[in-house]
Order: sequence, then structure tokens, then C-alpha cells
Amino acid sequence: MKVIAMIPARYAASRFPGKLMKDLKGKTVIRRTYEATVATGLFQDVYVVTDSDIIYREITSNGGRAIMSKKEHECGSDRIAEAVMPMEVDVVVNVQGDEPFTERESLSKLVAVFKQDLEKQIDLASLKTPLHSWEDIENPNVVKVITDKQGFAMYFSRSPIPYPRDKEVGVTYFKHKGVYAFRKEALMDFYQWPMQPLEATEKIEAIRYLEYGKKIKMVETGVSGIEIDTPEDLDKAIKEWK
Repeated sequence: MKVIAMIPARYAASRFPGKLMKDLKGKTVIRRTYEATVATGLFQDVYVVTDSDIIYREITSNGGRAIMSKKEHECGSDRIAEAVMPMEVDVVVNVQGDEPFTERESLSKLVAVFKQDLEKQIDLASLKTPLHSWEDIENPNVVKVITDKQGFAMYFSRSPIPYPRDKEVGVTYFKHKGVYAFRKEALMDFYQWPMQPLEATEKIEAIRYLEYGKKIKMVETGVSGIEIDTPEDLDKAIKEWK
């Protein structure tokens, strides 16, 4: 089974433009993420996939591998799908470019899902981590996920799910970490499907897979890391970096 990692990287992020090229203790955020992904030792190949000449040069000039997108894309899955289409691979792991704290433990759990799925019934795997504050649970920038008893995703939302009508029940809320592992076939299907209303409303690409009937296995991790979405997140990452 050939497993590769793809890191989609846009320069023009809406909330924090140019964030991937910001300095994080002597190296850019995107370079930190790329090097952390390579360092896991889990992948036969690791690529940054980008629409930016600046990001492309940042990776390739430092010995990394990068691919320039040929088209404009709405989301990271589309960008990866275009790059992966001609490749002979089985599983593609999507690592977000703004996650320099990417580590082996969580990614190895995703890869293990497909090694154990001998009948190839699982289309995707992704990560979830417990939420402990109502500020995060109610924050629309934090995507939440609910699963069935077997750990398959039922829905993703920016709203609190389930709705806390009774807070005494003791439900654990989970954040969806935007790290996916796809079978190549599922990724190619995604690339062909038009966006549906639920995904368009929430602006969460994982919903498209659910709307078309794909099975997403959610894997719990206790490693939350720091996703750099805002200047404040970058400040936090600089303080936490070791």
C-alpha cells in the first residue's frame, strides 16, 4: 500500500493573508509543517501543493518537493485531487499547511485505519479531539463533529452539535481537526461531484463526502496542536515552539 502526504497551501488566506510564510522561530510556517510531516517517517512521498510561486520556491529552494496547481480551486481536497490524479498511490493524507505541530502519533492512527480495513469499506479517515470549553464549543471557527457508535462521522458543523438543551447529560464535544486520509478513489469522486447546499452553507468540505454517501472513520487523538488561523495563533505557536 503506497501512502503519501499532500499539504495544500494557499498564500491568500482570508483571515490571515500570507500566514504560511510568517516566521516561526527561524523558519516559515509552511516549511515547519512540511519538515514535521517528513519527519514522521510514515510516507513514501510528501508534497506541498500550492497556487503560489512564493510558497513553491520556499519549499523547493530548501530541498523539499512541491507541485504548482494548474487550476483555481475552492478547497484543499480539489487542489490535492488535481495533483494526485496521475499518480499511482493508494492512500493520500491531507496535512493542513498551517499545522507546524504535526506529529507522528496522530497521523499513524489514520494510516492504520486503512491497513486494518482489508475489505476496503472505509473511504476516508480523519481526526477528532475533545473540546473542554464552551468558548470553543460555541466558536464558529472551530468545526465540530458527531459520530455513530462505530466512530463514523454523522455530521460536521460550525454550530455546537449536539445542541446542549440539557447540559447535565455530560456529552463530550469533539473538534474536527482538518487532517484527512483518503483512498484515492474517494478523492477522485470528490473532485467530480458538484458542491451541495449543506457544504455550501457550512463551508466545510467534509460534508460533501457525507452528502454523497462516503464513510468517514473518525479517530480520536489527544494531541490538539496549534492551527495558525490568526496572528494570535502565531503568537501562541511561537511561545509553544520547542
